[in-house]
Amino acid sequence: MPTSPLPATEPATIPVALSSASVYPLSVHDAFAVANDLGYDGVEVMVTNSQISQNPDTLRGLSERYQQPIMAIHAPTLLLTQQVWGKAWTKIELSAAMAAEVGASTVVTHPPFRWQTGYAENFAEGVRNIAKQYGVTIAVENMYPWRVRGREAKAYLPHWNPVPEPYEHVTWDFSHAAIAGMDSFEEIRKLGDRLSHVHLTDGTPNGKDEHLLPGEGTQRCAEALSYLADNDFKGVVAIEVSTRKAKGAGGREEQLKQTLEFAREHLRPKAPVSR
Repeated sequence: MPTSPLPATEPATIPVALSSASVYPLSVHDAFAVANDLGYDGVEVMVTNSQISQNPDTLRGLSERYQQPIMAIHAPTLLLTQQVWGKAWTKIELSAAMAAEVGASTVVTHPPFRWQTGYAENFAEGVRNIAKQYGVTIAVENMYPWRVRGREAKAYLPHWNPVPEPYEHVTWDFSHAAIAGMDSFEEIRKLGDRLSHVHLTDGTPNGKDEHLLPGEGTQRCAEALSYLADNDFKGVVAIEVSTRKAKGAGGREEQLKQTLEFAREHLRPKAPVSR
């Protein structure tokens, strides 16, 4: 009896997550609810001063309630979260432990500040060891130069740009690239398999971390996403845009819906050309 031909294999779909930073000043709970309402594939949780963002049991409960897997944990490495989870290495280790506990495969962290002695000097090796210990990916995010009175201040060690550094995994943020005057499309191509996670947003080279909706700035967001789709990107694209100026909940949801549609449109692999 002849067997039926197997159905054509569908191209792998790159998941699109909603960063909890995108609903600020609303809560992490709101991020899960919005992600569910709009049809996102999951959530990235930024660890802040909020107790909910620090509690794996609460986060698992929200994930189950809203059917939104937690795809990444953003470690509390901002200046505003200096008091969260103690010392620098403790922040990374607790983030990795929580990621493993809630089923998130990736931890996003920033490069060290120059003044973090004992952390900055051994950062690449330390990150590798913690990632191995907890079975997660720790992806170092691209930052940007700080400028004081028109001159660059050396805030990060060894550098704000992770591309030439010995990091196994990198998170790419389009808004940070805009401040640094970098072309995200070109840098993503350089990173190759080291690119593990993406913060989709946009910006302009005016020195402000704007986190605009993609298409509102100068970055080649559409081209970069299409490149990822055509080159079998294995990571997650997380929407990290600022909605603080949105007019009410409806305005915020419309912006996040628009950004999700943008991502899905450009992450769709191109159909092969028939000859």
